[in-house]
Amino acid sequence: MTEKIIILDFGSQYTQLIARAVREANVYCEILPFSKGVPADPSIKGVILSGSPFSVNDEAAPLVDVRALATNNPVLGVCYGAQLTAKQFGGSVERSAKREYGRAFLHLESDERLMAGITPSSQVWMSHGDSILKLPENFRLLATTDSIPVAAFKSEEAGLQPLYGLQFHPEVYHSIEGKKILQNFLVNICGCSQNWTPAHFVTETVAALKQQIGDRKVIMALSGGVDSTVAATLIHRAIGPNLHGIFVDNGVLRKNEFYQVLEIYRQLGLNVTGIDARQRFYDALAGKTDPEEKRKTIGGLFIDVFQEAAKAEDRDASFLGQGTIYPDVIESVSVHGPSVTIKSHHNVGGLPEKMHLQLVEPLRYLFKDEVRRVGRELGIPDDLLNRHPFPGPGLAIRILGEITPEKVELLQNADDIYVKALKSHNLYNAVWQAGSILLPVKSVGVMGDERTYEFTVALRAVTSVDGMTADWAHLPYDFLAHVSNEIINSVRGINRVVYDISSKPPATIEWE
Repeated sequence: MTEKIIILDFGSQYTQLIARAVREANVYCEILPFSKGVPADPSIKGVILSGSPFSVNDEAAPLVDVRALATNNPVLGVCYGAQLTAKQFGGSVERSAKREYGRAFLHLESDERLMAGITPSSQVWMSHGDSILKLPENFRLLATTDSIPVAAFKSEEAGLQPLYGLQFHPEVYHSIEGKKILQNFLVNICGCSQNWTPAHFVTETVAALKQQIGDRKVIMALSGGVDSTVAATLIHRAIGPNLHGIFVDNGVLRKNEFYQVLEIYRQLGLNVTGIDARQRFYDALAGKTDPEEKRKTIGGLFIDVFQEAAKAEDRDASFLGQGTIYPDVIESVSVHGPSVTIKSHHNVGGLPEKMHLQLVEPLRYLFKDEVRRVGRELGIPDDLLNRHPFPGPGLAIRILGEITPEKVELLQNADDIYVKALKSHNLYNAVWQAGSILLPVKSVGVMGDERTYEFTVALRAVTSVDGMTADWAHLPYDFLAHVSNEIINSVRGINRVVYDISSKPPATIEWE
């Protein structure tokens, strides 16, 4: 039985960071909306209460019964979770005279198990509009800062499991020893054994897949990306050739990607059929210039092509494999109510209903970085695992305006030069995502003694953690000059290269 920590989400922007910090400590955890509460499960070792955009004094403040939680499991309240704990036990929580946001330094009042090994004046990160002004009876102060009287506390009330509160956010980067504090809670207080590793996940998941699927068949759309490849490899470990993958060339993949990815799948021993549907996609996209219309066209046609291939290859499949990962699941759940409809993933939304298939999603509780670690455990090549994110509609949303085979070839060639140069200059892994955009702009140029009137390409490279926010990558000028010269000299039809220095927000990573 895998031990777990439950994180009750009150709507904080940092909740996923708490989960990632717990996972980094090799402890499995799940995020649940506060409204669902904590299930009766002997594998649960502790509960963490997240922050929230609400004040505990708001009329519509999200509530849970902290005393009831602490009767069964150790509890750690973070920011709002700490304030909620203090208020429910009779303490005083009031609006701060000045909202505290940013760095602060702890003054430790006690060398408690939660603060074991934390250095004096440790830097932490504050983000709150309320403050705990007075602790309840039978609560002990563990830390203060220059600005607030209560930065950390512990309940000493009899009959309860260990109950702690932190006014700061230990999960964020700026809390220098925050992850150590979380690890103290997980190990010293909850008694977690920290045995949730990639190898453990692979063993446990393959066994579960064998039990779930048995001798029935799974069909799966593969994209060449990290998530679908790792998911398919796990399923293959469980059922071998009873997994049938389908990889569709929609005409807007990267240069030579269709054949390169099929070769990787062959090396991994996966049973995959490649479908060349380029012309069908070009025909369907003809005349379309609106980005959303292009996306819908590609998504809808992909479903048709996949369904046709599935019927031709495996009429008796019982399951549909998908590379859904944990952020997809979390984002589809409403914090303030029951689950809402799961969003469509990987351009195959609607297929389970149309084809009457059950879903198999072996990665649905993993974050992206965990998927990569599991992939390495499975022996998937780093070249595939370290690939930059690539949009489902592919180059169709990197070609502004109408899609034609000629424009696709232009962009494929330019992008191939750019990506290869990033790799040869050891810059590829220093950026989170890079790509080229073909603009619907022609400009005058001179090549030799001839006047040209050709397209413009924009280069894009960003640094990011999860893609939610991103900064433009400060690539060296000599590198950009090299790439510009290579593209203009090698790709007939492009005579101008520009570099996008927009951050997200206000811009987006993709142009469409």
